Amino acid sequence: MDKPIWWRNSARNDHQRAPGARVIVVGNEKGGAGKSTLAALIATSMLYRGSRVAVIDADLRQQSLSRFLANRRSWLPAAGVEAPVPLEYKLHDDPTLLAMADEEEVVSRFESAVGMAMADADLLIIDTPGSDTAVSRCAHLQADLVVTPMNDSFVDFDVLGQVDPMTLQLVRPSLYTQVVQDARGMREHHGRRLDWVVLRNRMAANDGRNRERLTHGLEALADEVGFRMGPPLRERVAYREMFPFGLTIADLAPGVRPANVSSPRHAARDELRNLLISLRLIREASDAAGDRIQDERGAVLHQMG
Repeated sequence: MDKPIWWRNSARNDHQRAPGARVIVVGNEKGGAGKSTLAALIATSMLYRGSRVAVIDADLRQQSLSRFLANRRSWLPAAGVEAPVPLEYKLHDDPTLLAMADEEEVVSRFESAVGMAMADADLLIIDTPGSDTAVSRCAHLQADLVVTPMNDSFVDFDVLGQVDPMTLQLVRPSLYTQVVQDARGMREHHGRRLDWVVLRNRMAANDGRNRERLTHGLEALADEVGFRMGPPLRERVAYREMFPFGLTIADLAPGVRPANVSSPRHAARDELRNLLISLRLIREASDAAGDRIQDERGAVLHQMG
């Protein structure tokens, strides 16, 4: 039987990669896990640390990452603020129209966008839909790193693995886990590694009993299917409030914020640094330069009046 289009063409763009180029796929087959917010946060953070960053929003229906970038491109000049913007490679002028096209056309456009992005950038971040689609599977086959955010609940855990309802013991990995494992096997066949990091997102301050159960389940699943646990991200109002401006906490110098946006605590900045270290995008000792660049932005950024 012939392989599907996303499998047959999986290695097409490898030869187009710039030396040292890396593809990060933010994936989870469940909506509302915070994929787009995380993709934007990683992209802006790495821009400040000197990376040439490109992004592709492969969620043709929601387009949350694309809307975030549109907000950024509008707000920055209107507010008289200078800040880096990642290169964006769209699959179509009308993504919702492309979503109704046949699978081969969507995959072809995606592969073309990946090829162009990798020729221009050393880091490509791909935001994927919250469902199993051909373009999502194709994205995972291109990934050097898959980052899977999940809300701190067994509802989200079910995307990764199924548990026994009586004992809460792991029964079997999920279909999405199989997608990542298939991608890992294909990439190893072509001599490339795939690293997989799962992190708990929007962590609440309480609910220790549920957290302990989830921790045990994730540790068991990580050992079985081969992912690493990243540092958890707390629930922070500022993440949501900054979306209309196209900003992330990486953009904000200490004490500087747009009007009507909660001031993130220093803990948020430490949380971001720990995330980048865990994803092996930065080394702990080398991160001082990135922090210094952000501190210097205090002379440029200003509050909206």
